[in-house]
Amino acid sequence: MHTLGFAILAYLIGSIPFAVVMSRLFGLDDPRNYGSGNPGATNVLRSGNKLAALLTLLGDAAKGWLAVFLVQQFGPAYGAQPQDVAIAGFAAFFGHLHPIFLNFKGGKGVATAAGVLFGFSLWLGLAVMAVWIGVVWFFRYSSLGAIAAAITAPIFALATLGSGDMLTAVFCIALLLYWRHSENLQRIRAGTEPKIGEKK
Repeated sequence: MHTLGFAILAYLIGSIPFAVVMSRLFGLDDPRNYGSGNPGATNVLRSGNKLAALLTLLGDAAKGWLAVFLVQQFGPAYGAQPQDVAIAGFAAFFGHLHPIFLNFKGGKGVATAAGVLFGFSLWLGLAVMAVWIGVVWFFRYSSLGAIAAAITAPIFALATLGSGDMLTAVFCIALLLYWRHSENLQRIRAGTEPKIGEKK
C-alpha cells in the first residue's frame, strides 16, 4: 500500500505545471496558446522572457529530483523498498506528461526526466545532460537534444546503475521521451522545426 502512496505523491509533484505558473507570475500569455502549445520551458522561451523560461526549466527539473529524493530520504521510515524510488521517479515524469492540474495534457518531460535521473545518480544525470547540451549547442534543436538524450540514457544507466528497477524506469522514461518527440523528429527532417531562439 505504501508503494501506491509514494507513487501518488510523486505524480502530484510531477503534475505541478511550472510553465503555466511562471507565465502567470511574469504576466505572459499561457504557453499552451502559442508556439508548439507545449507547457514547457522551450515554449516559454519563445515568449521572449528568458528568466521565466529558466525558472520553468529549473522548476520542472527540481520536481523530478524532489520526488525521488523524498522517497530516498523519508520513505524507509514508511516501509519504502528500493523499487519504490524507481516507481516514484517514473510517476513524477508521468505526472509532467499527464498533469491532473492541466486536464492531463502536459509537456514533453525533458527537464523533469533530467531531474529524475539526477535523483537516481549524479553521474547518470551529468552524462545525459552532457549529451543534451552537446547536441543542442551544435544543432540548436532542443527536441533533437531530447531525442539523443533518450537514446543514450539507458546506456548510461546500465553503466552507472547496473541492472534493476531504476534501469527499468530509465528505459521506460526514455521510450516515452522518444515517442513524445516523434513529431519533432519528422519536422526536423522536413526542415520545419523551429530552432532555439526562433519564434514559431
